[in-house]
Amino acid sequence: MSNVVEAHRISKKYGNFNALDSLSFAIQPGSIVGLIGPNGAGKTTAIKALLGLTPFDGSLSVLGTDPRKNRHKLMERACFVADVGVLPRWLKVSNALDYADGVHPKFNRQRAEAMLAATDIPMNKRVAQLSKGMVAQLHLSLVMAIDVDLLILDEPTLGLDILYRKSFYQHLINDYCDHQTSILISTHQVEEIEALLTHLLFINQGAIVLDCAMDELAARFSEVLVAPADWTEAEGLSPIYSRDLLGNKAMIFEGTSAAKLADLGEVSTPSVADLFVAKLQTARGIK
Repeated sequence: MSNVVEAHRISKKYGNFNALDSLSFAIQPGSIVGLIGPNGAGKTTAIKALLGLTPFDGSLSVLGTDPRKNRHKLMERACFVADVGVLPRWLKVSNALDYADGVHPKFNRQRAEAMLAATDIPMNKRVAQLSKGMVAQLHLSLVMAIDVDLLILDEPTLGLDILYRKSFYQHLINDYCDHQTSILISTHQVEEIEALLTHLLFINQGAIVLDCAMDELAARFSEVLVAPADWTEAEGLSPIYSRDLLGNKAMIFEGTSAAKLADLGEVSTPSVADLFVAKLQTARGIK
């Protein structure tokens, strides 16, 4: 089956600023991809390009179409959840469900009602009467209830409390991981999505600095807690990142076999958050 997304040397400039710098990556059917990067790295611009919301240079195919030319066809098979949900303030919750049910042929009202049942949102309340967090919950419930081939989430749980964030990701697992919907998640809450992901994309200054399947991380990256007596030997193996930890140094290595590292200490796979810091420091010439 062909890839859901094929991006080749995508570039986007705002004046003299390179928002995207020859960005190339692919998203396979059924995968859950984490697009991770610092503020200003190009995440939102990349998402806008995927959705046909901004012009760019390069080649891009999303669900078999060029988003610059066929955005209306693309949005029949893709959904987007922005970091801020915007809904008319006069609209009642029940009316929002009626509207979505009436305009989108792939809206699953039963799924939306199940997600709302996990909240404290009354069906007879207007959007103006809801808290900011409730508006975000309502927006998520509406968009997540649409059956699509590609779901793009940009900071989907921003501003929500930890209980609803847990509930949201549980719905994501139950409702989407059993079929071929592909999901792209851009978020700063890396620890909360790590267990969901099948693939990682790290982006910095408009360029991809890591493109790796989650099941390949252990073979490619290792972390060792090194005692002071072994620091010199460990440094000789060229760690990509090192941080002080309880009098020792936690060092991350790329492409170094576990056998070579075993004598330095216990070898483990770094967390996505620690690996993200390591790769960005490396990209900036810092160890």
